Amino acid sequence: MAKKKLKAHHIERTWCKGCGICVHFCPKQVLALDEHNIAYPADPEACICCRMCEYRCPDLAIEVECQET
Repeated sequence: MAKKKLKAHHIERTWCKGCGICVHFCPKQVLALDEHNIAYPADPEACICCRMCEYRCPDLAIEVECQET
């Protein structure tokens, strides 16, 4: 199986309610909440494309785009 690498995090800021679920479930602490409690990729290079943030977001505000390496 080919390894995957992050291409982009797509976060719909108007849908994010700042619950922090994505931050909590990310195994690599890639995401954080900004001063408005909106999720953003604080350390995108650490992303392993597990998509836990995308799967756990109750508002469907996150899409993780990966590419095979």
